[in-house]
Amino acid sequence: MKLSNKFTLTRVLFAPIFFLLYFIPIWTGKFAALSMYIAIPCLAFAEFTDYLDGHYARKHNEVSDFGKMFDPFADVVLHLTSFICFIKSYNPEISYIPLFVLMLIFIREFSQNFLRMVSAKKGVAIAARKGGKFKTVMYVVAEFYVVFLELLVRTDNVPACFDGLKLASLIIFVICVICSYASFIDYLVHFGNTLKDD
Repeated sequence: MKLSNKFTLTRVLFAPIFFLLYFIPIWTGKFAALSMYIAIPCLAFAEFTDYLDGHYARKHNEVSDFGKMFDPFADVVLHLTSFICFIKSYNPEISYIPLFVLMLIFIREFSQNFLRMVSAKKGVAIAARKGGKFKTVMYVVAEFYVVFLELLVRTDNVPACFDGLKLASLIIFVICVICSYASFIDYLVHFGNTLKDD
């Protein structure tokens, strides 16, 4: 496997690791703070590999149709996994992402994946466009904002303004939904013709 694709694979592998680190304290009632102290660097490294795979793909001339599809797939696996985690908190009264928002994001990502599969079948590899990249940036912002809030919860450092901070997370996720559908429309405009005659 090419070095760039190994970095991409890292995101896929770190998704279940983050999931376990996030939920073990919820399941067991133990290691609340420790879990986040480990999970946050793991998530940061996983997200950093998104830069590394592109950097080394260009540096070593490893850009390929496989990489163009594997990279967004790895992004989706990591981001959807983290968003699923954010339905729950160590505090059972807290949820950071409403189910309907998560459902909208799932529908968008699976629809985009379907478009990529159909296009690939017809010999067209859909690379990330600017709108898709900005959507990914917003997903990352949402991820780290929520893990910061969850760190406050798990270290018993919840400020008086926490409800306002949690409301901000909802606003960020709504922006994620808007950006995700705007970028999907952009992909349909440029690659939707691959769906014709099917």
